[in-house]
Amino acid sequence: MKLAHVENPTKYKGLYIIDYGDHSSIGYTADEVAQILESEQYANVKVYKIRRAYPDGQMELKGVPAETFHLEMGMFFYAHNEKIARKQYDRLIEDTQTHPAPARAVVQLAKLDAQTYVTALIFPAEHNDEFSSWLIDCDYRTTGQVTGGVSALIEYRSRGPQIIESTQLHAPDRQDRPAEELFAKTGEAVQR
Repeated sequence: MKLAHVENPTKYKGLYIIDYGDHSSIGYTADEVAQILESEQYANVKVYKIRRAYPDGQMELKGVPAETFHLEMGMFFYAHNEKIARKQYDRLIEDTQTHPAPARAVVQLAKLDAQTYVTALIFPAEHNDEFSSWLIDCDYRTTGQVTGGVSALIEYRSRGPQIIESTQLHAPDRQDRPAEELFAKTGEAVQR
């Protein structure tokens, strides 16, 4: 795969490259990749995430299976009472003031049964690495059990949580383009 030279390569960290077979394009957001993959024409493209980018133009890439863009996953922080769960929930929301969430997500404070409460962080699966790093950067700690992943989300939803409070987190400054513009530019080597 041959990539186009880009100015300021470090600004592409966290974005995606699509290998269309006859050419590649650099600079897609996760939601844009999902839109591309949903089309019949581009269902078999290869996708790479730019994990690191260096000033000299070198990039560390990670292949991302197409299925990942159709999944959600979560991280679940359990507590034995509402007071502790509320504290965990509030802390997570407060952390977004100084450390913006890396992508769109939802945070829920929920009751599962008489003695089980949970703070749920639910996000698109392609952002798992970013959310893990984000929680570490925020120094987010809890005292109860923690689970995570696609299967943990399925289990959480199957338990019929009573949502006490919910907050939508929004992605930082990268704007997704409308589908018409996105598909009109699939032939361009640099998307941003």
